Amino acid sequence: MSEDIRPARRAGRRGPEVRCRTARTTGPSLAAPQFPAAQDPGVAGELEVELAMVRGESAVVVVTGEIDLRTADTLCARLVEARGEGPRRLVVDFSAVAFCDAAGLGALVGAHNRIAVSGGEISLAGVRPAQLRLLRITGLDRLFAVHPDVAAALAEHDSSTTSR
Repeated sequence: MSEDIRPARRAGRRGPEVRCRTARTTGPSLAAPQFPAAQDPGVAGELEVELAMVRGESAVVVVTGEIDLRTADTLCARLVEARGEGPRRLVVDFSAVAFCDAAGLGALVGAHNRIAVSGGEISLAGVRPAQLRLLRITGLDRLFAVHPDVAAALAEHDSSTTSR
């Protein structure tokens, strides 16, 4: 019986160094990454946020596209801008949102925090099942009222204002 015994490495000895042959250490490769210019509407990845309707103290904001790290700031800014135009309550229609990641959830929370300071609120309508699951996992379904569609969100608001 022969045993294959390998000597142990000495302490402090480093393994072979791995280098990328194509990497540069100076020049333009160290600059910040450049993102592509705004895409044409309708192209995957583009985000559109539009104030669709104002009814009393409520405004419906329709969001179309994908909400990710690249578009999250736009969403937050447009929601705060919509609230600044007067309506106390924003109903954000998510039915045309194909994708929303953690950055998108962060944008919603950021917009909520800025809007809540002035007495405003955000509710979500038409949230897809995968996005609703994310809201439940993160506990954000307790921060935002979630409705099956815009009509239900507006009906709930109308019933709560008449019962005051």
